[in-house]
Amino acid sequence: MKLRVWWIPQVPMTSFYVDVDSVKEGIKIMAVLATYDSFQYANNIKPDYSNTGGLEMFDELDDTDGPDGSWCDWMDEDTGEDDPEVWLEEQQ
Repeated sequence: MKLRVWWIPQVPMTSFYVDVDSVKEGIKIMAVLATYDSFQYANNIKPDYSNTGGLEMFDELDDTDGPDGSWCDWMDEDTGEDDPEVWLEEQQ
């Protein structure tokens, strides 16, 4: 399964993407990005910020973006869980 993190460091700008190999890696990348944004704010690099991000998976059966598939919000198909942190915690 293809996974990627999307991140917007300052809403309403456009997002950027980071390919990840697992849900666990995606969670870590999101935490690092959030910590970095907070660091920049605390050290007066940014006067303010409003960030957001999430984990996406590539769905080859969804043709919304084209015939080859579409990126959509991550969700565990077996459990229906859509929060990657909750899902990972339940796996342990």
